[in-house]
Amino acid sequence: MQKRISSFPPIIDARSEILILGSIPGVKSLEKQQYYAHPQNKFWKIIFELLNEDFTDDYIQRIETIKKHHIALWDVIDSCERKGSLDSEIRNEEANQIEELLKEHPNIKAIFCNGGKSYKNLQKLLGKNYKLPIFQLPSTSPLHTVSFEKKLEEWKGILEFLV
Repeated sequence: MQKRISSFPPIIDARSEILILGSIPGVKSLEKQQYYAHPQNKFWKIIFELLNEDFTDDYIQRIETIKKHHIALWDVIDSCERKGSLDSEIRNEEANQIEELLKEHPNIKAIFCNGGKSYKNLQKLLGKNYKLPIFQLPSTSPLHTVSFEKKLEEWKGILEFLV
């Protein structure tokens, strides 16, 4: 049997206006206990570029930056069994309580899914006609081989929903 892994608590506060959802942390993120910790994952580079902020490797500063810009971060999957980091290897998954989180944080105006797995799972969880707009963005994972520039261009959609 494969080892059961769990996601991290959400990064969210009363000022959050958009929610970015991944599937579940990969091996490197679980080791470091940090969202998007794999050095080849482009999540933080894309976010800092879009927000016109100076890039940092300091995780606490990264979290402060997304909070300053009203961005919340979580995963669709609460726990699962998975060998390695591939979404295709996820088995026996249990969902996070996304709907409850959204009820507790009514300022959220839109949800952005980092990749196809989080989008498909969220559609199953909330339904296709959920009251908030839900967008699928290209995965920031190094396994999704679209260029940084193309990913960045598609991720610009989050800016429409930020103050």
